[in-house]
Amino acid sequence: MAVEPEEQARADMYALLARMLHAAPDAPMLSSLAAADAIVAGQSGHPLDRAWERLVQAAGVMDEACVAEEFNALFISVGSPKINPYASLYMSGFINEKPLVALRDDLARLGLGRAPGQREMEDHLGALCEAMRLMIATGPGGAMQPITLQQQFFDTHIAPWFRRCLQDIRSAPEANFYRLVADFAQAFFEVEAEAFALDGECEAA
Repeated sequence: MAVEPEEQARADMYALLARMLHAAPDAPMLSSLAAADAIVAGQSGHPLDRAWERLVQAAGVMDEACVAEEFNALFISVGSPKINPYASLYMSGFINEKPLVALRDDLARLGLGRAPGQREMEDHLGALCEAMRLMIATGPGGAMQPITLQQQFFDTHIAPWFRRCLQDIRSAPEANFYRLVADFAQAFFEVEAEAFALDGECEAA
């Protein structure tokens, strides 16, 4: 079945976040982002519209090397990186703890798992965004997972900690482009949380 345009747009946003959280955008990606159309989130001046506009504008003026340097300063380190965007760390205080075990169980039930050669754990925020993309647009057999399963996954593995993680990125002195990435991610996740809550209310009515 073809994915509805609105759902494909959601999947694309998750894909973009997954890509930028896993690696710094290269020059072609920055160029494509700079040429992207505006988002219409349903009302004038919506936080998602504003965050997207600022990110698109920044992509048009940022240098690939500067963005790569910023990404490395935030997420890559010989010792402990400044930002460790893992659910286990934010939810339990330690990496590779119970939240990761629970996530792996849920991913297995969905027919998903870590790609061969991927060094990041499954509870990396970028990996969770990729899982959401697959649940929306290209799940097992090409079918979209039910909204109830998407909501359960989001509420369990993303909602409890994304605000703290994004605030840490936003607050880092090194964050320039990635401050705007965090702003966009925050606005998008808030829209997702609101939409899931409304779907839940409709089902309960």
